Amino acid sequence: MRSLNEREGAVLWFTGLSGSGKTTTAREAASVLREQGRRVEWLDGDELRKTLSSDLGFAPADRLEHIRRIVELAKAHADSGAIVLVSAITPYRSMRAYARSVLSRFMEIYVECPLEVCERRDVKGLYAKARLGLIPNFTGISDAYEPPEHAELTIHTDVHSLTHNVEKIINALYALDVR
Repeated sequence: MRSLNEREGAVLWFTGLSGSGKTTTAREAASVLREQGRRVEWLDGDELRKTLSSDLGFAPADRLEHIRRIVELAKAHADSGAIVLVSAITPYRSMRAYARSVLSRFMEIYVECPLEVCERRDVKGLYAKARLGLIPNFTGISDAYEPPEHAELTIHTDVHSLTHNVEKIINALYALDVR
């Protein structure tokens, strides 16, 4: 049984195209939550690919395994009372449905941003390389991104400020009664 001082954890899953603002928004939301005294863990899909999933590629089966690993890590943190923010493209609805089925307190946050804006933001030149065929299975170019149909929250990083979007996320989190 949890003591009265323990708080329930939750997972906020940021999904969207590369360059949509998932990482920036999740990082800022994590900072705000920490300032409010919450225990926060932030899991970034790109960073975890370098460590936890360094043995995986970008074929659909590898992408699914990468997400499965992130889900298990997020679950462990959430079960111990942390608010877990996951920023990972998670291109397929089936992947997000899997995460939702495993994680009991789950909020899908769609970081919606037009492809053209994501391409303009791309400082690494990944979209240009993908358009030249140099990066196979690149989400949004040579591989599909299936936008969420029923996300708990959608934010628009091309329209609203980072501060506005983070406030919207914090309010939605509290609406879940995660305090």
